[in-house]
Amino acid sequence: MKSKPSGPYVPNLGIKYPEVPDEHMNPKPKIYDSVFDEQYPYLDKTPGFKLWSGFIYFAIWTLVFILCPIRYGLRIEGRSILKKHKKLFKNGAMTVANHVMRWDFLCILQAVRYRRLFFPAMATNINTADRGLIRAVGGIPVPEGIHAMQNFNRAFDELHGRKEWFHAFPEAASWDFYQPIRPFKKGVFTMAYKYNLPCIPMAFSYRPPTGIYKFFKKGCPLITLRIGEPLVPDQSLPRKEAVTLLREQCHKRIVELAGIPEGENPYPCEGD
Repeated sequence: MKSKPSGPYVPNLGIKYPEVPDEHMNPKPKIYDSVFDEQYPYLDKTPGFKLWSGFIYFAIWTLVFILCPIRYGLRIEGRSILKKHKKLFKNGAMTVANHVMRWDFLCILQAVRYRRLFFPAMATNINTADRGLIRAVGGIPVPEGIHAMQNFNRAFDELHGRKEWFHAFPEAASWDFYQPIRPFKKGVFTMAYKYNLPCIPMAFSYRPPTGIYKFFKKGCPLITLRIGEPLVPDQSLPRKEAVTLLREQCHKRIVELAGIPEGENPYPCEGD
């Protein structure tokens, strides 16, 4: 009898991944010239945008929630954790996950069910063809200037005041169906500390295609999304120490949720 292989399933798709862990794969071309300065509407409150955003979320909550399990064989494990800690999330929360495919954010939305998520978005992505969708689902571009950054921060201050939920892909770049967990940027954990938000670790892992998927997935894996117990920033520590600790804890938890044995993930947690 063959022994069962140890460790998680790692798809071999012949993809050449970048050498730098936060380098983007196949970045989309720039087609817009938006300037993200202090005049940019980081929170767009116009009626037209609200209508567009509402339509996109309605489409996600109906059509996409049906398509994700069909397209990727999506399984979500640990959703009961969200219900168990409902009181902990009364002032908001931050979901954190590895960044592994184009639809991964949609899978996160399906995990939290009928809840909007807001997230810091790379400004370069807002100048691509995806601009309308990124903004509609909650993406807020991260500017570079000091004055513009103040307005960016005020946008998240307002969202936190409304007890909204945030999301972060701390690996920064999406690598299709990549297995190890790459280093994490610390900025999102600084945000979690600032707002005292519990972080909900989530990990994408893979399963070999079976049944009908063998014929239609063409070697691409099926997707499992596991939800872990929330991690709370230690407000008794100085900010720098608390952010470092939260990043370490979250990275370790996501490695575990991905099914990677202890000591076998090749990357450290520090990504900057």
